[in-house]
Amino acid sequence: QVQLVESGGASVAAGDSLRLSCTASGRSVSRLAMAWFRQVPGKERDFVAAASWNGGSTTYSDPVRGRFTLSRDNVRNTLYLQMNNLKLEDTGLYLCAAGAIYGTDIVDEYDYWGQGTQVTVSS
Repeated sequence: QVQLVESGGASVAAGDSLRLSCTASGRSVSRLAMAWFRQVPGKERDFVAAASWNGGSTTYSDPVRGRFTLSRDNVRNTLYLQMNNLKLEDTGLYLCAAGAIYGTDIVDEYDYWGQGTQVTVSS
């Protein structure tokens, strides 16, 4: 089994930056793809970004491309999401996920999920 724990969420002003972390424990995630999703109350989880098992490939949703950057450290079993120039619409609960398929935006194709870390962006 894999346990994922997110951290780094905060309340910030528009234009600020944040770095989210997702640390895995239990079974190693070094051979799994990892991703971030965002969820707001009453809505489906939206795909944000994904990294391949070694971080060599990354993909981003259109709203965050150019502002967010993924990286992963497989020695520390940690995935990072650097979020720059935050916008009001970036507000939500950010959830980390891991699974066998890289780059998919389909929630059901991820096997492991964290509990999330809240990001709130205000004007």
